[in-house]
Amino acid sequence: MRFFNLFDSHFFNNFLLRYCRIGIAADRRKHIPQISTGKVRGRHAAANFIIPANTRLSARMSFHRRAQIPVKSADIILLDTQPHRIHNANQFFGIGIARPRRRPQRFTCLDKSSFFHKVACCFDFSMGKDRQENSNDHKHQKATHFKSFVFTLIASMVFGHATFAETTDLPRPLVDADFHNIDAMQASLGQKLFYDKILSGNQNISCGTCHHHRFGGSDGLSLGIGEGGVGVGPTRLPGFGDNRIKKRVPRNASALWNIGAKEVRVLFQDGRLSVSDDYENGFNSPAEEWLPNGLDTILAAQAILPMTAQFEMAGNPKENEVAGAAHDRIDAVWPIIAKRVRIIPEYGQLFVDAFDDVETADQVDITHIAKALGAFIGQEWRSHDSPFDAFISGDKTALNASQKRGLDLFYGKANCASCHSGSLLSDHKFYALALPPFGPGRTRRFDPYVRDVGRMGESDDLADAYRFKTPQLRNVALTGPYGHNGAYASLENMVRHHLNPLQMLDEWQPEMAQLPTAEWLQAIDFVVMSDKREMARQRSHLDITPIDLNDREIDDLVAFLHSLTGATALRLPLGVPDTVPSGLPVDK
Repeated sequence: MRFFNLFDSHFFNNFLLRYCRIGIAADRRKHIPQISTGKVRGRHAAANFIIPANTRLSARMSFHRRAQIPVKSADIILLDTQPHRIHNANQFFGIGIARPRRRPQRFTCLDKSSFFHKVACCFDFSMGKDRQENSNDHKHQKATHFKSFVFTLIASMVFGHATFAETTDLPRPLVDADFHNIDAMQASLGQKLFYDKILSGNQNISCGTCHHHRFGGSDGLSLGIGEGGVGVGPTRLPGFGDNRIKKRVPRNASALWNIGAKEVRVLFQDGRLSVSDDYENGFNSPAEEWLPNGLDTILAAQAILPMTAQFEMAGNPKENEVAGAAHDRIDAVWPIIAKRVRIIPEYGQLFVDAFDDVETADQVDITHIAKALGAFIGQEWRSHDSPFDAFISGDKTALNASQKRGLDLFYGKANCASCHSGSLLSDHKFYALALPPFGPGRTRRFDPYVRDVGRMGESDDLADAYRFKTPQLRNVALTGPYGHNGAYASLENMVRHHLNPLQMLDEWQPEMAQLPTAEWLQAIDFVVMSDKREMARQRSHLDITPIDLNDREIDDLVAFLHSLTGATALRLPLGVPDTVPSGLPVDK
């Protein structure tokens, strides 16, 4: 391959391109300096002009929103793919050519040299009168394109056509240094707290109830059943009599895989928790300035927020002292929880053993509980031993043929990696996918609609309406249902929604949601879908464009997603404890 690259660089630069007479102009007066092909990095195909990163192209933009590049004529343009998150030469077709006093027109792609390390294309930019005025140059251009095509054909026959998986820049493998350091004793203590219902207001639900080992760190439901429910997983019931749930949890229970990575600085589907010093406590959170100081990681910060949520763990006002405190002010909850824990002798001794700054049990506060929970989550749900991880570490036999084709689609034609990028397979940003809306929504105090506006609810920026955070994909096959509200039970349907969002939205049926029956909630479960104005608003906010894949390609893409399942994902280090120090029952 190295010989081929050297041969190609010399042959392509010195034999084919010498026929090109190329002028690249911003307008009829000012010319953009041409970048010499000799200065292009060796691993790139030859190029007469490199589109700079500040043109802000995006594979997801529709044509009319793309940057218009003023060009008079050109033969070969190289787009440095990484700044623009472009992964396939066919994605270039939406880029417009802005001519002086002329309407923008699209490229005509004459040849694609897809075996190069970076994507390079030959384009014919000649248009209108310029095509006639520069007819002689155009003949040279056509000859050059033909020679380039012949060269590509011969090279493919002689050297073989490398797959995209073999030539593209795949993410680097995850290593232990990518994660926060974990204290083993704190993690062991955190395991007990994670499954102990003493952290909830009515002592009837634990963190593990909705983030259970048996269900990949989730609960197998579209929308969770929080405080008041009975059971665990997809068979969890909404409760009975006066203790039945008053409302479903508004969003799907997110899985916990690899959220202990150092690059994770935003959590929750609307990003309501982020690393920030806005409130001088290290985080921007719903607790604002009342979040305790001393929380060392975002894992610790997120662990104590569900304790304050009425429909998750706190319970309803007047039911218990925790719920009453949460109604007064959020930080009034945590001293009550901390006291409950530290007065249990076994817990007191475990904290003394695990924390250097705790000499006696009465020194335990909510920050110690948060750190222990964060340590457990960070250690237990770390996973980077999947076939995909083996493949990017150098074992090219780790994926089967279907998974390799799916990998090519993921980083190529299907454009998945434009958002699911990097080593964690997430860019940690927010996008609107027009997922079918249902459930109680996550409304703001002044919001008259039953709806979930996503990131806008936190940022108050209209541009963020209906956008939700890009999830990481390790072990995604274990964590259904999928979407911020669990709209799809299968990976295949979630993939199909990404490929054609509005069609899938139109075809979606309420019975596709994994919702345990609760007759007293049925009136509100799907009321938003009968609101024509709200549905029109959600349809108009869409950050992805349809992509055409056939059934085999979809099967290959799903096969690749299954290759992200870790070898030890179903037998994690600590697992579910048999008992907890409070003596309360453990959800098994």
